[in-house]
Amino acid sequence: MIKTIAFLKKKAGMSQQAFERYYETRHAPLILSIAPRICDYRRNFLRTAGAIVAPGLPALDFDVVTELWYPDEAAFAQAMAAFTDPVNAKRIAEDEENVFDRAHTRFYAVTESRSPPRG
Repeated sequence: MIKTIAFLKKKAGMSQQAFERYYETRHAPLILSIAPRICDYRRNFLRTAGAIVAPGLPALDFDVVTELWYPDEAAFAQAMAAFTDPVNAKRIAEDEENVFDRAHTRFYAVTESRSPPRG
């Protein structure tokens, strides 16, 4: 399984509620329509109340950590090709302008490591 994560910042002036609603009802379905072999797609919306943050750190430059899983290298390669296809890239960029501050977007392939289940 291949996993990617993205750190995304909501558009300035957008409420958290509007951000989450747009992402869930518009952007996520768009991404899934472009790359249908994604086998898991999670959005982890940050809750800053009660967060543990070291003193003196700069303000966060993301509001959600997005996780995308692909069943294999072929599906991952197909998704990356689909996302960067000029027609799809334009559709994604136009939609992202409605919800994200794209200057802060970071997208990475990652290696996930899990601890064994406890209990």
